[in-house]
Amino acid sequence: MRAVREGPPTVVFVGAGPRTVGLLERFAASAPELLGDQPVEIHVVDPYPAGGGRIWRREQSRLLWMNSMTSDVTIFTDESVECEGPIIPGPDLAGWVNGPGATILERAGLELPGPMDFPPRLVQAEYLSWVWERVVRDLPASVTTHLERAVELTADQRVILASGQEIHADLVVLALGYLDRLPTASEQAWVTEAAAAGLTYIPPGYTADVGLGGLLPGENVIVRGFGQAFIDLMVLLTEARGGWYDECDGILTYRPSGTEPILYVGSRRGVPYHAKLGYTVAGTKPVPTRYLTTAALAELGDGVLDFDRQVRPLIDKELAFAHYQQLFNAHSERTRWPWERFLAVLDGSLPDAPVFAAAVLEAVPDPVDRFVRSEVDRPLHGRFFADRTSFEKFLAELIEDDLLRRASPEYSADLAVFNALLSIYSVLSVAITEGRLSDEDRVRQVETEWHGFFSFVASGPPPRRLEELLALHRAGIVRFAGPDLEVAIDNDRFVARSSGVAGEIRAKAFVEARLPRPDVLASTDPLLRGLLADGTLAADELFAADGTSLGGGQLKADAQSRAIRADGTVHPALFLLGPSVSGSAGSSGFSRPHFNGPGFRQNDAVARNLLTLLAPAVRKEERHAS
Repeated sequence: MRAVREGPPTVVFVGAGPRTVGLLERFAASAPELLGDQPVEIHVVDPYPAGGGRIWRREQSRLLWMNSMTSDVTIFTDESVECEGPIIPGPDLAGWVNGPGATILERAGLELPGPMDFPPRLVQAEYLSWVWERVVRDLPASVTTHLERAVELTADQRVILASGQEIHADLVVLALGYLDRLPTASEQAWVTEAAAAGLTYIPPGYTADVGLGGLLPGENVIVRGFGQAFIDLMVLLTEARGGWYDECDGILTYRPSGTEPILYVGSRRGVPYHAKLGYTVAGTKPVPTRYLTTAALAELGDGVLDFDRQVRPLIDKELAFAHYQQLFNAHSERTRWPWERFLAVLDGSLPDAPVFAAAVLEAVPDPVDRFVRSEVDRPLHGRFFADRTSFEKFLAELIEDDLLRRASPEYSADLAVFNALLSIYSVLSVAITEGRLSDEDRVRQVETEWHGFFSFVASGPPPRRLEELLALHRAGIVRFAGPDLEVAIDNDRFVARSSGVAGEIRAKAFVEARLPRPDVLASTDPLLRGLLADGTLAADELFAADGTSLGGGQLKADAQSRAIRADGTVHPALFLLGPSVSGSAGSSGFSRPHFNGPGFRQNDAVARNLLTLLAPAVRKEERHAS
């Protein structure tokens, strides 16, 4: 083993966002047990302030909202979390707002959100900042923050900062969030061609960081993407430019400032993400899957599974079960069969089997109570509109119906599907980490198609945002471009066409309203690029069966979150966590209270591993071995 330098052991965390905060909370919880009186130095390196990091920083528009309700977010463990370390309770976001956060938010000029509200991101920024300060007070260590970027990690564990400062580390944790990446070949071609034609092209990116000055008042802008990135874009180009909303008799009206462009928005589906559910139902929560289980996948044999043939049918069956179980048990007046009879048909078939389709027709009389995943996924499939006016009228009514349904517990089967999606995601994550899916299926089927469906159904905007979307449409600021939107350059204009709507849209600006696909091999981060180049870190370059490149995969880490080198060996003193790391749990969002979040469990295990490595007995053994 390598010799350990004299003096207090030092841990360097690169990244100061929520992941590091949560990991240090677990570090503080187990330190008295595992570290005793051993002194420790902790350094946290990030160009953005500790707590919120880049995404949840204070310096962003207060008009941008969270995608979760106040009551659905916590950074602290509770009695539901299954971990070795002690549970140290702390307030979830809703509790914090009504407790220590009230004064902080009032001082910042922010209203106090209710538990069912979708608060501004600045509220979460203040919460994370407060949690950071509490964690630092609880840590039995000196903590130094560095508001700059780490650019290199040497073989002898020196972390070199952009300023040239060097930190000698015993252990290093890379807890990097979403990474900036080089543009794809297609995106670079768009940049080049748009510049040559004098057009404005904005590639995929985090909307709050994108410069929007080139989108001019009154001019057409083609927008491809109808998810969260579009909602942020919509807010920043309307209300943030001085417009406002009036409400009379339940109808929202947008009052333009005159500085807004005209947004023509479309996507593959051609519809916005479903609104977040506006209700809760007692007793409905994620439960273990019934059909898509690790045991069921194991019964399919060893080796790599075929997603379309072996996995997708089980997903569809799982979603159908969740939907119909809630419908039959909570709204039996809208069904004709007893649940046990219907379940027997589902248990013995698949959702696309004729016998099951016949059972649905007989047992569920109203089509609005039926669930067909493909129809939920592509509500405009097979439709064609001969003119844009009729399409826009149809889509506006579709959004209005969605708002009514997502607000009504009479359709609590939707909530059951939402919870099932969370449980399915857990099983798919295990299948991926165990190598049961090919690279092609993981990228194209899970990370693209399945994650897209999950986001469409479960990660949509607050209902108010869709009400604003409709108000903007009535004001002529937002127009609907249609499904399967294709964009090209024709002389001095972008031209957009949809397979579902006749006609074309011409504009001098085009925005790709989405996050770039993660690809660590294309990361612009100098630290990661250096570690990948010298073999300290490893990541797969993924290829489809026909040899087509799928881009870079995630960084490789073992079950203890230790980095795997290019030669396959494990780095004993370098730990990896975050959305760009294989097997990193809880990277898709904040955990809900009383949910036994997988991110908490992983943070606890990693924190205890760090503490064990730092403990006096271990350090003494390392010195002896050296």
